[in-house]
Amino acid sequence: MSGPPPRTAIEPTRAEDYAEWYQQVVRQADLADHAPVRGCMIIKPWGYALWENTQRALDGMFKATGHRNAYFPLFIPLSFLEKEAEHVEGFAKECAVVTHHRLVAGPEGGLVPDPEARLAEPLVVRPTSETIIGAAFAQWVQSYRDLPLLINQWANVVRWEMRTRLFLRTAEFLWQEGHTAHATEAEAREETARMLDVYRTFAEQWMAMPVVAGPKTDAERFPGAVETHAIEAMMQDRKALQAGTSHFLGQNFARASGIRFQAADGSEQYAWTTSWGVSTRLLGALVMTHGDDDGLVLPPRLAPAHVAVWPVLRDDADRARVLEAIEVLARALRATRWADRTLEVEVDLRDVRGPDKQWEWIRKGVPLRIEVGPRDLQSGTVGVARRDRPHRERLVWPLHEVAARVGEVLSDMQTQLLQKALAFRDAYTVALDDAGELEAFFTPRDAQRPEIHGGFALAHWCGGSACEQRAHAFKASIRVVPVHGIAAARAAERIEERGRCVFCGGPSPRRVLFAKAY
Repeated sequence: MSGPPPRTAIEPTRAEDYAEWYQQVVRQADLADHAPVRGCMIIKPWGYALWENTQRALDGMFKATGHRNAYFPLFIPLSFLEKEAEHVEGFAKECAVVTHHRLVAGPEGGLVPDPEARLAEPLVVRPTSETIIGAAFAQWVQSYRDLPLLINQWANVVRWEMRTRLFLRTAEFLWQEGHTAHATEAEAREETARMLDVYRTFAEQWMAMPVVAGPKTDAERFPGAVETHAIEAMMQDRKALQAGTSHFLGQNFARASGIRFQAADGSEQYAWTTSWGVSTRLLGALVMTHGDDDGLVLPPRLAPAHVAVWPVLRDDADRARVLEAIEVLARALRATRWADRTLEVEVDLRDVRGPDKQWEWIRKGVPLRIEVGPRDLQSGTVGVARRDRPHRERLVWPLHEVAARVGEVLSDMQTQLLQKALAFRDAYTVALDDAGELEAFFTPRDAQRPEIHGGFALAHWCGGSACEQRAHAFKASIRVVPVHGIAAARAAERIEERGRCVFCGGPSPRRVLFAKAY
């Protein structure tokens, strides 16, 4: 007779209710809370430390490619947004607008906008900064000698989303947005590709999250851009998540903002511009790529702490000796460098039961856990638990060798997390040649568990918008035209082959990536 199912720290499990599992991991890992303002979030210290580590890594990569940080206003004059027609149409439904600059007491109590304080021109709360940065670039760029202009901004933006979910889609979120101006089309296109590759490298080497990179279709491109390129990752419910975008803007925004320069031959020309960005959505991607039914699983390169250590004491007789040993261990770990960081250690001395501490650190995803008690001091060894292994499994190391051994294990964890995510993605990537097969692939086979179906489908498409929209009937879309990242997939060898559109039978030069998406 079988016993009760094994205990998990998160309920429901991924298989039972993936959406609620995600919300519970975010809450129980202490990443974020819902804010009093609808659709907004409070990022808590553990979650913000993850974002700081993300910032630190990306900021170094941006600066290594010649970019410098600046800051631009939160408020954008409405007339600026109206300069580029496609841009304003694309963002109009998401804009928060400031119309007054003062409050007064209302006739029935409370505060109301002062009718006498209406702004001459409404201000849009920054949904993205192409237009206001374009106005600045127009002042800064006079000659070809001023180019290229390579600027990045770390900021918050507001997009008035109707359906929100912590990190994945919120009314306000944090991000970075790069904006560059170039003398030639070739330079701007090279920049677009370079920055997408930065994002791909970060996703795979820091987040341990494999991605597929390539251009978007015209229907999916950024409003006002000539081309949009993106990286797409597969989450554990087999949906795609757009994890970063890089836009070739051509001369559209330069013309709208008047970014002109005198070329070397004396002629006046419009600059070629780009923009690119990632956001706190990456933290949601981390949860859904690596999390399990016990909570968060963090890749060591981004973890706020690499090791959590705490004492196990039955009485006070050995307290002094155990605490001294922990202090010595923590000091040795903090003197150790790994992956260009000093090891971060959480010493948990709270008056909380040991099992409760263990499950808290499991839920928060700290890579390594160490408990130190009198028996460990007596044996001269200590048990080290890896977050990517069953929670009862322990590595037993000599206490004095822990600091020397930790780096090797962290490197192995980083590699294993990427390989596990890659194997998962490849297992659910298929090539399909028939519209019925494509629809069936994205149609739940079990009404009680609709999340267990689908993945990435590589199929032929003629390039027509009518055929692209037919996928929307079964809630899928073309995510990218794969250029990089699918090489390890089972269907990789079939991407470049010519064929016939799965919908209309028209000629197709190559396969594109269909998926359901966040």
